[in-house]
Amino acid sequence: MFIKVMFGAGCWELVNTWCSPVTLTTHLRQRGQVPPDAVIALLAEDGHLVSLDEGLEEGASQAPSTGSALLQERGTYVLVQIIKGEGGAPTRYESLLENLDDQYPELAEELHYLSGLHPMSDCRKKRTSTRRGHQEQGPSSRPRRMGSLPSRTR
Repeated sequence: MFIKVMFGAGCWELVNTWCSPVTLTTHLRQRGQVPPDAVIALLAEDGHLVSLDEGLEEGASQAPSTGSALLQERGTYVLVQIIKGEGGAPTRYESLLENLDDQYPELAEELHYLSGLHPMSDCRKKRTSTRRGHQEQGPSSRPRRMGSLPSRTR
């Protein structure tokens, strides 16, 4: 199973997810030139955030055995760094794909929303959920994104 991961200045890479989540995360950190201690996630083309670090702690019994359990086959994802807020500050989500605002404004808006920033537009449908390895209920004031990235070829 392969996915397309976008990062940097328009870079992308096909990644085989039929490996352990630790191996997948380590590889993506190296390719995206992210520090080893940084928390990363993948933002799917439909706006769902898939955290790769949740459940990877030592002794986690619920962790999936492969990265493919978390990701959509042949999906396209943007590499994201999660920066935990300190002292009550909100968690920030930063795209590791340069110029996300210009290339995929809906996904940039989704990261603004996840970071607790005001939405860039108010005329949207209701949001149903955010995926972080599993689905959670999100606030009802945000839409769910569909088809923001270029279509996949087979």
